[in-house]
Amino acid sequence: MDIDFLLNGERVELRGVGATTTLLDWLREARGLTGTKEGCNEGDCGACSVMVTDADGARALNACILFLPQLHGKAVRTVEGIAGPDGALHPVQDAMIARHGSQCGFCTPGFIVTMAVAHLNDDRRHDDALAGNLCRCTGYAPIVRAAEDAAAARVPAWMHDDAVSAAAIDDTAAGLRDRPPYLLTPGPGWEAPETLDSLLESTAARPEATLIAGATDVGLWVTKGLQDLGEAIFLGRCRELQEITVEDDTIRIGAGVTMDRVHRLMAGHHPSYAEMIRRYGGGQVRAAATIGGNIANGSPIGDNPPPLIALGATLHLAHAAGRREMPLEDFFLEYGRQDLRPGEIVEAVSLPAQAPRMKVWKISKRFDQDISAICGAFDISVADGRVTATRIAFGGMAGVPKRAEAVERALIGQRWSGDAIAAAWDAFAADFQPLSDMRASSDYRLMIARNLLARYLLEDLGAETDVLKVAP
Repeated sequence: MDIDFLLNGERVELRGVGATTTLLDWLREARGLTGTKEGCNEGDCGACSVMVTDADGARALNACILFLPQLHGKAVRTVEGIAGPDGALHPVQDAMIARHGSQCGFCTPGFIVTMAVAHLNDDRRHDDALAGNLCRCTGYAPIVRAAEDAAAARVPAWMHDDAVSAAAIDDTAAGLRDRPPYLLTPGPGWEAPETLDSLLESTAARPEATLIAGATDVGLWVTKGLQDLGEAIFLGRCRELQEITVEDDTIRIGAGVTMDRVHRLMAGHHPSYAEMIRRYGGGQVRAAATIGGNIANGSPIGDNPPPLIALGATLHLAHAAGRREMPLEDFFLEYGRQDLRPGEIVEAVSLPAQAPRMKVWKISKRFDQDISAICGAFDISVADGRVTATRIAFGGMAGVPKRAEAVERALIGQRWSGDAIAAAWDAFAADFQPLSDMRASSDYRLMIARNLLARYLLEDLGAETDVLKVAP
């Protein structure tokens, strides 16, 4: 398979690329660019962060779980390319030196790249931008001060070059479009269809192929599980899967929409959902992970299904032979099994544009970029002081994301007060028999699920419950 991309301003043409060669391994072993470090090798620590630029802009991504085929037509900049061609330091590099933002130095290249991306995008939410980078010795205070110092500095001219160059290289590669239905030349091992029709032809012909969108989950199958993925179909070139349609009462989100885009979208429609997404991995994960991938893998602790189920979302599935749709809650059959037929893909999810009373809370041991012990979503309607309608869903409480139907029934008709919470208390045990694992015990999960319902009531009554605002 042939791919072309830019690396630190230099065009790279690779032939016969394997589907699961990671950018990190290729940078270090084939190019000798060892500034990009291998830390966790699973997208948590950010030591491998690189800048990737395309028509949608620049973002920081984890090179350890980024496969080379995902880079076609893009521009990549490693820590070696953050300084100018003449060796002039980038403002974030100057600031890190001045603020003593490095001790052992292992994590520093990843921080530099992430900070340079934020600087380029004028993103001054430094705590959020750096949440996907871990430092064990310096601590974050001098690093955040460095980011603050650099924020006012002008973006160096060389940092603007990648967007133009990436567009040019993609245009050069456009000649490959004469070989439909693929933008990239089909070959043994993997494909990258450009249109939804060609994608559905590929999945119908190869129903056992591994579908790869952002690779934030599948990447770990390779780096940690050492799996051979067999044939692979990359979804990232299919623009139709990346479309968002907003109408008066409905939002339709393509399966290939990344979580950073979902975050921005939900901020204007479902702010509680958006706040949960802010803690969904680090920025590098949100820039790669897709909403369709999070749904399709069927994880019982996936963070998107609970709020989507509480919103009454509809899932849209596509196959070369036709399309179908279903309530999202019906998609999850049992642990490890979803209602997805051979050759069928998740195409999109649609949800109400507004639900003012919907609340979502993620409970995890670590506040940022941690896997949920519980994710709870609530949409409770109250009229004349009584509960009139409810939709409540949880992740982490069963083998699949699941509605709390017994709890919902217990709440209907109750006066919206502590009495309603008491009436629904025992119903939680009827809905859920959660497992105990490293993240939480069964008893803890039941207790927290009940407490989240109480939190919903307390917030309705005007109490402050946000742990980021409540002082000890």
